Amino acid sequence: MAFDAKKMLQSGLAKLSINATAEQQDQLLNYLALLQKWNKAYNLTAIRDPEQMLVKHILDSVAIQPYVAATDLIDVGSGAGLPGIPMAILNPELPVTTLDSNGKKTRFQHQVKIELGLANLEVVHGRVEEFADRKFTQVTSRAFASIEDMVTLSSSLLADDGIFLAMKGRYPDSELESLPAEYQLLETYSLNVPGLDEERHLLKIGRA
Repeated sequence: MAFDAKKMLQSGLAKLSINATAEQQDQLLNYLALLQKWNKAYNLTAIRDPEQMLVKHILDSVAIQPYVAATDLIDVGSGAGLPGIPMAILNPELPVTTLDSNGKKTRFQHQVKIELGLANLEVVHGRVEEFADRKFTQVTSRAFASIEDMVTLSSSLLADDGIFLAMKGRYPDSELESLPAEYQLLETYSLNVPGLDEERHLLKIGRA
């Protein structure tokens, strides 16, 4: 890499007040390297530049770390494993499940799990509808077009006292107006992702 990925990652983690061990930092960088390598053949992400990958995928994902509880987490429509894999790396005691219907992307995630030794990561190839027999206290996603879609399509995965961790860009006023009546906005956090000149928000949504 032409840029100093390690230095940039360390700086980004420091600005986000995230403590990561040297091993976890290495795992995040190895994940980035695997993402670059596989992306050439599998088209996992539209972002090609490794520096942009570090900012828009890795740092963008780890920015939610302070708001994740030590219970369990499922990442719906996980794609290349974002934010699920960075969360599994930073929280080795946290059971993390990633769910995606794209076989190429889940094969990549399986390879990451093996190469990085992520014993707490479970990769599931399938659709939400086929996976309704399990409940999670935290359901997150970067993939859904709208919050309404996220809570409606993923509701079967949410435990009674569970919360949605909805990752959004700009504050989604209009989307929240369409939030189904059985759900309520609990908390909103503005995320400042280092190196990213765009708005980012995390919304905690629970049952009303």
